[in-house]
Amino acid sequence: MKNELFDLTGQVAIVTGTSRGLGQHFARALAKAGAELVLTSRNRDHVLPFETEIKALGRRAISLELDVRSQESIERMVEAAAEEFGRLDVLVNNAGCNVRKPALEVTWDDWNLILDTNLRGSFFVAQAVARHMIPRRYGRIINIGSVTSVAGYAGLAPYGASRGGIRQLTMSLADDWGKDGITVNCLAPGWFRTEQNKVLYENPEWVEYLCDRIPLKRPGQPNDLDGAIVFLASESSRYVTGQTLLVDGGISTGATRALQSKPAS
Repeated sequence: MKNELFDLTGQVAIVTGTSRGLGQHFARALAKAGAELVLTSRNRDHVLPFETEIKALGRRAISLELDVRSQESIERMVEAAAEEFGRLDVLVNNAGCNVRKPALEVTWDDWNLILDTNLRGSFFVAQAVARHMIPRRYGRIINIGSVTSVAGYAGLAPYGASRGGIRQLTMSLADDWGKDGITVNCLAPGWFRTEQNKVLYENPEWVEYLCDRIPLKRPGQPNDLDGAIVFLASESSRYVTGQTLLVDGGISTGATRALQSKPAS
């Protein structure tokens, strides 16, 4: 028996950046909840094998090219998706990038690449999709942020700025489009192993340090995000908008291991 609050049957979801990583996990979770999928990548060929996987779940799916740094590419993708399915219900703004460097080594081009991709791209994808949602007075927009949306980390200055901007953008768009039946929320993962940061997880000392700061004492696993993405995409979150949902094992609490005091002799 399906729980209608979390049932996405018949809904059409666009997930950007699905050639690898968390984007594929988000799309897979939505498909398992019943959604039909629009999958995107800068190179369509890179996402075709994943399209086959989604279709094997019994869902309709198409793969479209998308470069979020190009407004023309954004508009072309959204129009093709709307023409194929006739409706757009959910957007997961996942496409992003990072350049990990000390602040003194960040170049002008590094900054522009990260902000143009993560922040400007997310806004203009949301804008293009919202134009199709507003006439139907329904939509779920989920911007993917990060624990860096609310906390600072060395070596991540432009990335953190872009993710902090995503949090603020989410609140602004929620206020803009709430009257049109669209909710806009930010899903902010904590420390998950991805292609972008896998080198960090090859250092056992760093992993131990990280886990010491996470109350649940482990990095995130991709399926830890399944419930959150389905919640924000579904009817169950109908009165939730403008919010940042941290799925981070509690690291944003600032917790560290307490020193154990020795019993008095």
